[in-house]
Amino acid sequence: MATLDPAASFGAPLINLMPRAEIERRARASLLRRWAWGIVVALTLVAITSGGAFALRFGAEVRLAAENLRTTALLTDLAALSDVRAAIALENELGDFRAQAMASEFDWRTLVAMVQDVTPAGVTIAGFDLAAGPVPAGDDPAAEVGAAGTFTFESATPLEIVPLIRAVRPLPGVMDADGWELTSEGETGTRTYTYILRVTVDQSIYTGAYAKEESE
Repeated sequence: MATLDPAASFGAPLINLMPRAEIERRARASLLRRWAWGIVVALTLVAITSGGAFALRFGAEVRLAAENLRTTALLTDLAALSDVRAAIALENELGDFRAQAMASEFDWRTLVAMVQDVTPAGVTIAGFDLAAGPVPAGDDPAAEVGAAGTFTFESATPLEIVPLIRAVRPLPGVMDADGWELTSEGETGTRTYTYILRVTVDQSIYTGAYAKEESE
């Protein structure tokens, strides 16, 4: 048969007989343990973070080294192609210079042939001196000077130069024609008459060959 403890049945208070110094020691020990675990956790987090940062930095350095190697290789390839680039640049420069210099090339053969066709019988073209005009700048070639200079004619008989001027002026592309000088030399019967005619033609006589070549 069970018996009851009179002290327990009446709820007697428990008395802590542990010394105060021991209680404080245990509290300090518990606090130190908590601080120690906190420090361990903090150090662990720092180690993990540092490891991640190191891994990221290492990966970035590896990628940077690879890009540097690639850049070096590209620069080496470009240096090997420097002669080719220089040759291409020179070719383009010479092409532009030629197109600019030859833009005013004119068909002098056609012009001389037209003048020859209207030259009176017994008169020959002894020579001509024509200078090309400026590079075409407008849309109407008939409005710009293409070439200007002189034609020299010779004949064995005196010839009024006015009919020759009138015959040259209506020719296609001729902007102006005017007599400049008439001379003669030699003895009677073998005298040679020389006529100098100044002529200005428009840019319709330009061949345009180099301008077409440049645009292709």
